[in-house]
Amino acid sequence: MSKPIKHTYSYEFKLALVERFAQGETAHDLAFEAGLSSPKLLETWARAYRREGPEALRPKPKGRPRKPEDPSPAELPELERLRRENERLRAEVAYLGKLRALRAQERR
Repeated sequence: MSKPIKHTYSYEFKLALVERFAQGETAHDLAFEAGLSSPKLLETWARAYRREGPEALRPKPKGRPRKPEDPSPAELPELERLRRENERLRAEVAYLGKLRALRAQERR
C-alpha cells in the first residue's frame, strides 16, 4: 500500500481559488478543476482568508520557532548585568543549601 502524497500549493494558486469561491463558484467544481483532494480543503482556505486576510494563505515556516538570542553581557547595561548575576547567585546558594541538607540527612 502506498503512502498518500501531501501536496503543497502556492500562495497565488490558493488566493486565485479562494477569490473565485468568494465570487460564487462552488467548492466542488473548483476542487475538481484544480485537482484538489477535497472541496473541504478549499473551504478551509476560504475560512482562513475571511478570518485573517490574504496572509493566512501564505506558507507557514516549518519546525519550532527560534529562540530570541540573549544579548552578550558586554551589550547589557551594568544594572541589568548585575541583576542577572544576582539572580544566578541566589539560585546557586539555594541549590547548595538544599544539597547540604540532603547530605546531612544521609549522615543520620
